[in-house]
Amino acid sequence: MFATSPEPDDPLSAVAVGHRPDPQVPHGWVRVRVRAASLNHKDLWTLRGVGINRDQYPRILGCEAAGEGPDGARVVLYPLLDSPPGMSDETLVMPAAQLAGARPGTLAEYFAAPPESLLPVPDHLSWEEAACLVCTWLPAYRMLFTKAALRPGDTVLVQGAAGGLSTALISLAAAAGLRTWVTGRSADKRELARRLGASDVFEPGSALPESVDAVIDSVGKETWTHSLRSVRHGGTLVVAGATTGDVPPARLHRVYFHQVNVVGSFSGTREEYRRMVTFMRTTGIRPLVDDVLPVQEARAALKRLADGDVRGNLVLTWPEEDQESRSEAARRLSVWVP
Repeated sequence: MFATSPEPDDPLSAVAVGHRPDPQVPHGWVRVRVRAASLNHKDLWTLRGVGINRDQYPRILGCEAAGEGPDGARVVLYPLLDSPPGMSDETLVMPAAQLAGARPGTLAEYFAAPPESLLPVPDHLSWEEAACLVCTWLPAYRMLFTKAALRPGDTVLVQGAAGGLSTALISLAAAAGLRTWVTGRSADKRELARRLGASDVFEPGSALPESVDAVIDSVGKETWTHSLRSVRHGGTLVVAGATTGDVPPARLHRVYFHQVNVVGSFSGTREEYRRMVTFMRTTGIRPLVDDVLPVQEARAALKRLADGDVRGNLVLTWPEEDQESRSEAARRLSVWVP
């Protein structure tokens, strides 16, 4: 699945499902057969042409995928290309958005990557669930436990109740013993948050019973003022996205007078992935998959994502018979190149 051209006003018109030329797999890299790929808001940005030059189209979409390596191992793609000497694991965090931005993405039957860029998939997760780990659950884990440094008994506000990131945040926070408050635009979304473990739910912009230790905000402009108003003196506001706009009123007096820590967060480290997977296995929590659709329905799936009509993650798959019947020469690769 690829974007034919940047279309700022009608991004879905740029969605195409078809063949792309087979690039060469660099020496030392491996090919991974994609079994499932999760959609991400970055795919919509790529269709709009955000941050990408026009001469870089057409380009394959996709930020994350789960698949089989050449040895049959179950793996997910981690957004890391090199390990320069002397660099720590923390230094190696790279925005996964580059997969669908400056580099080809994962929404293809195959992709190729350095072996160091592949992480193991837990046996207890399905392919569809595994496809949500790196660009949704790993960032959520990092936001809660690294950036906000939350501990059991702390209170966190999650702005948004039903998307992939929000549902991951709620599940992780509740399982970790955090008092988890959530805002949601509709009654059914707020009820979903409760089912996932939220301690309480609120309409957007509502006054809270008390200030919270941290706010996770991926909404941006529409929720920014409420987020600043909700966090306690000396608390942390984690900026995780800006789906409604990235130029909110700054309200700097609130930041400095209440000594609010405003931090950005994206992606995660290998160690955080290891800890997250262990935590998920121990607690039994797992990604919420709203729907699994064939790649031929990609445009409809992306429309649902753009409309906010999602409860968890939307995942695309490729028909088994199509992959098995293709000859080696006809198979299409999505190669992740430096």
